[in-house]
Amino acid sequence: MATFSRHAVVDWNGDVIRGTGMVTAGTAAFTVPVSWPVVRGEAPGLTTPEELLAASHATCYAIALRSVIGQRGGKAQRVRVTATITAEKEQGIRILSSHLNGVVEGLVGIEPMKLQEIAKDAEDRCTISNAIRNSVSISIEVSVVTHLEDRLDASTASESTEKKDV
Repeated sequence: MATFSRHAVVDWNGDVIRGTGMVTAGTAAFTVPVSWPVVRGEAPGLTTPEELLAASHATCYAIALRSVIGQRGGKAQRVRVTATITAEKEQGIRILSSHLNGVVEGLVGIEPMKLQEIAKDAEDRCTISNAIRNSVSISIEVSVVTHLEDRLDASTASESTEKKDV
């Protein structure tokens, strides 16, 4: 089995509450300003570990979903995944759940009713899901969009019944 590693570096200035930092991917693919989440709201233009986890989970799941669709003989014009991390803040922050909402546009070669099975298989293969599964509740919701008007509905509605949920 081949192994590999990835890394990121955070350069933090100041104390936890008022300080900020920059996180840089080891590949130099990104450099992002980070901060500690504060009770009064998030500072614009800064990210948090929770938001970075959401980004990682969305990326991983989108790749896994696209992969499983292809392995099952299907194609999709576009896959869009939103990961929503829910946490509680008391004497620190504890991640409670990650909800994955996927929208598959232009699905061909696969019956839409098979998409829920494909969605679950993709979640099982997602590296981030596997890393957090024993400590964080993970839920998935995947829908198919086939027409332009459906795409407009899906992009403007958060829990729209106009999407073709499967």
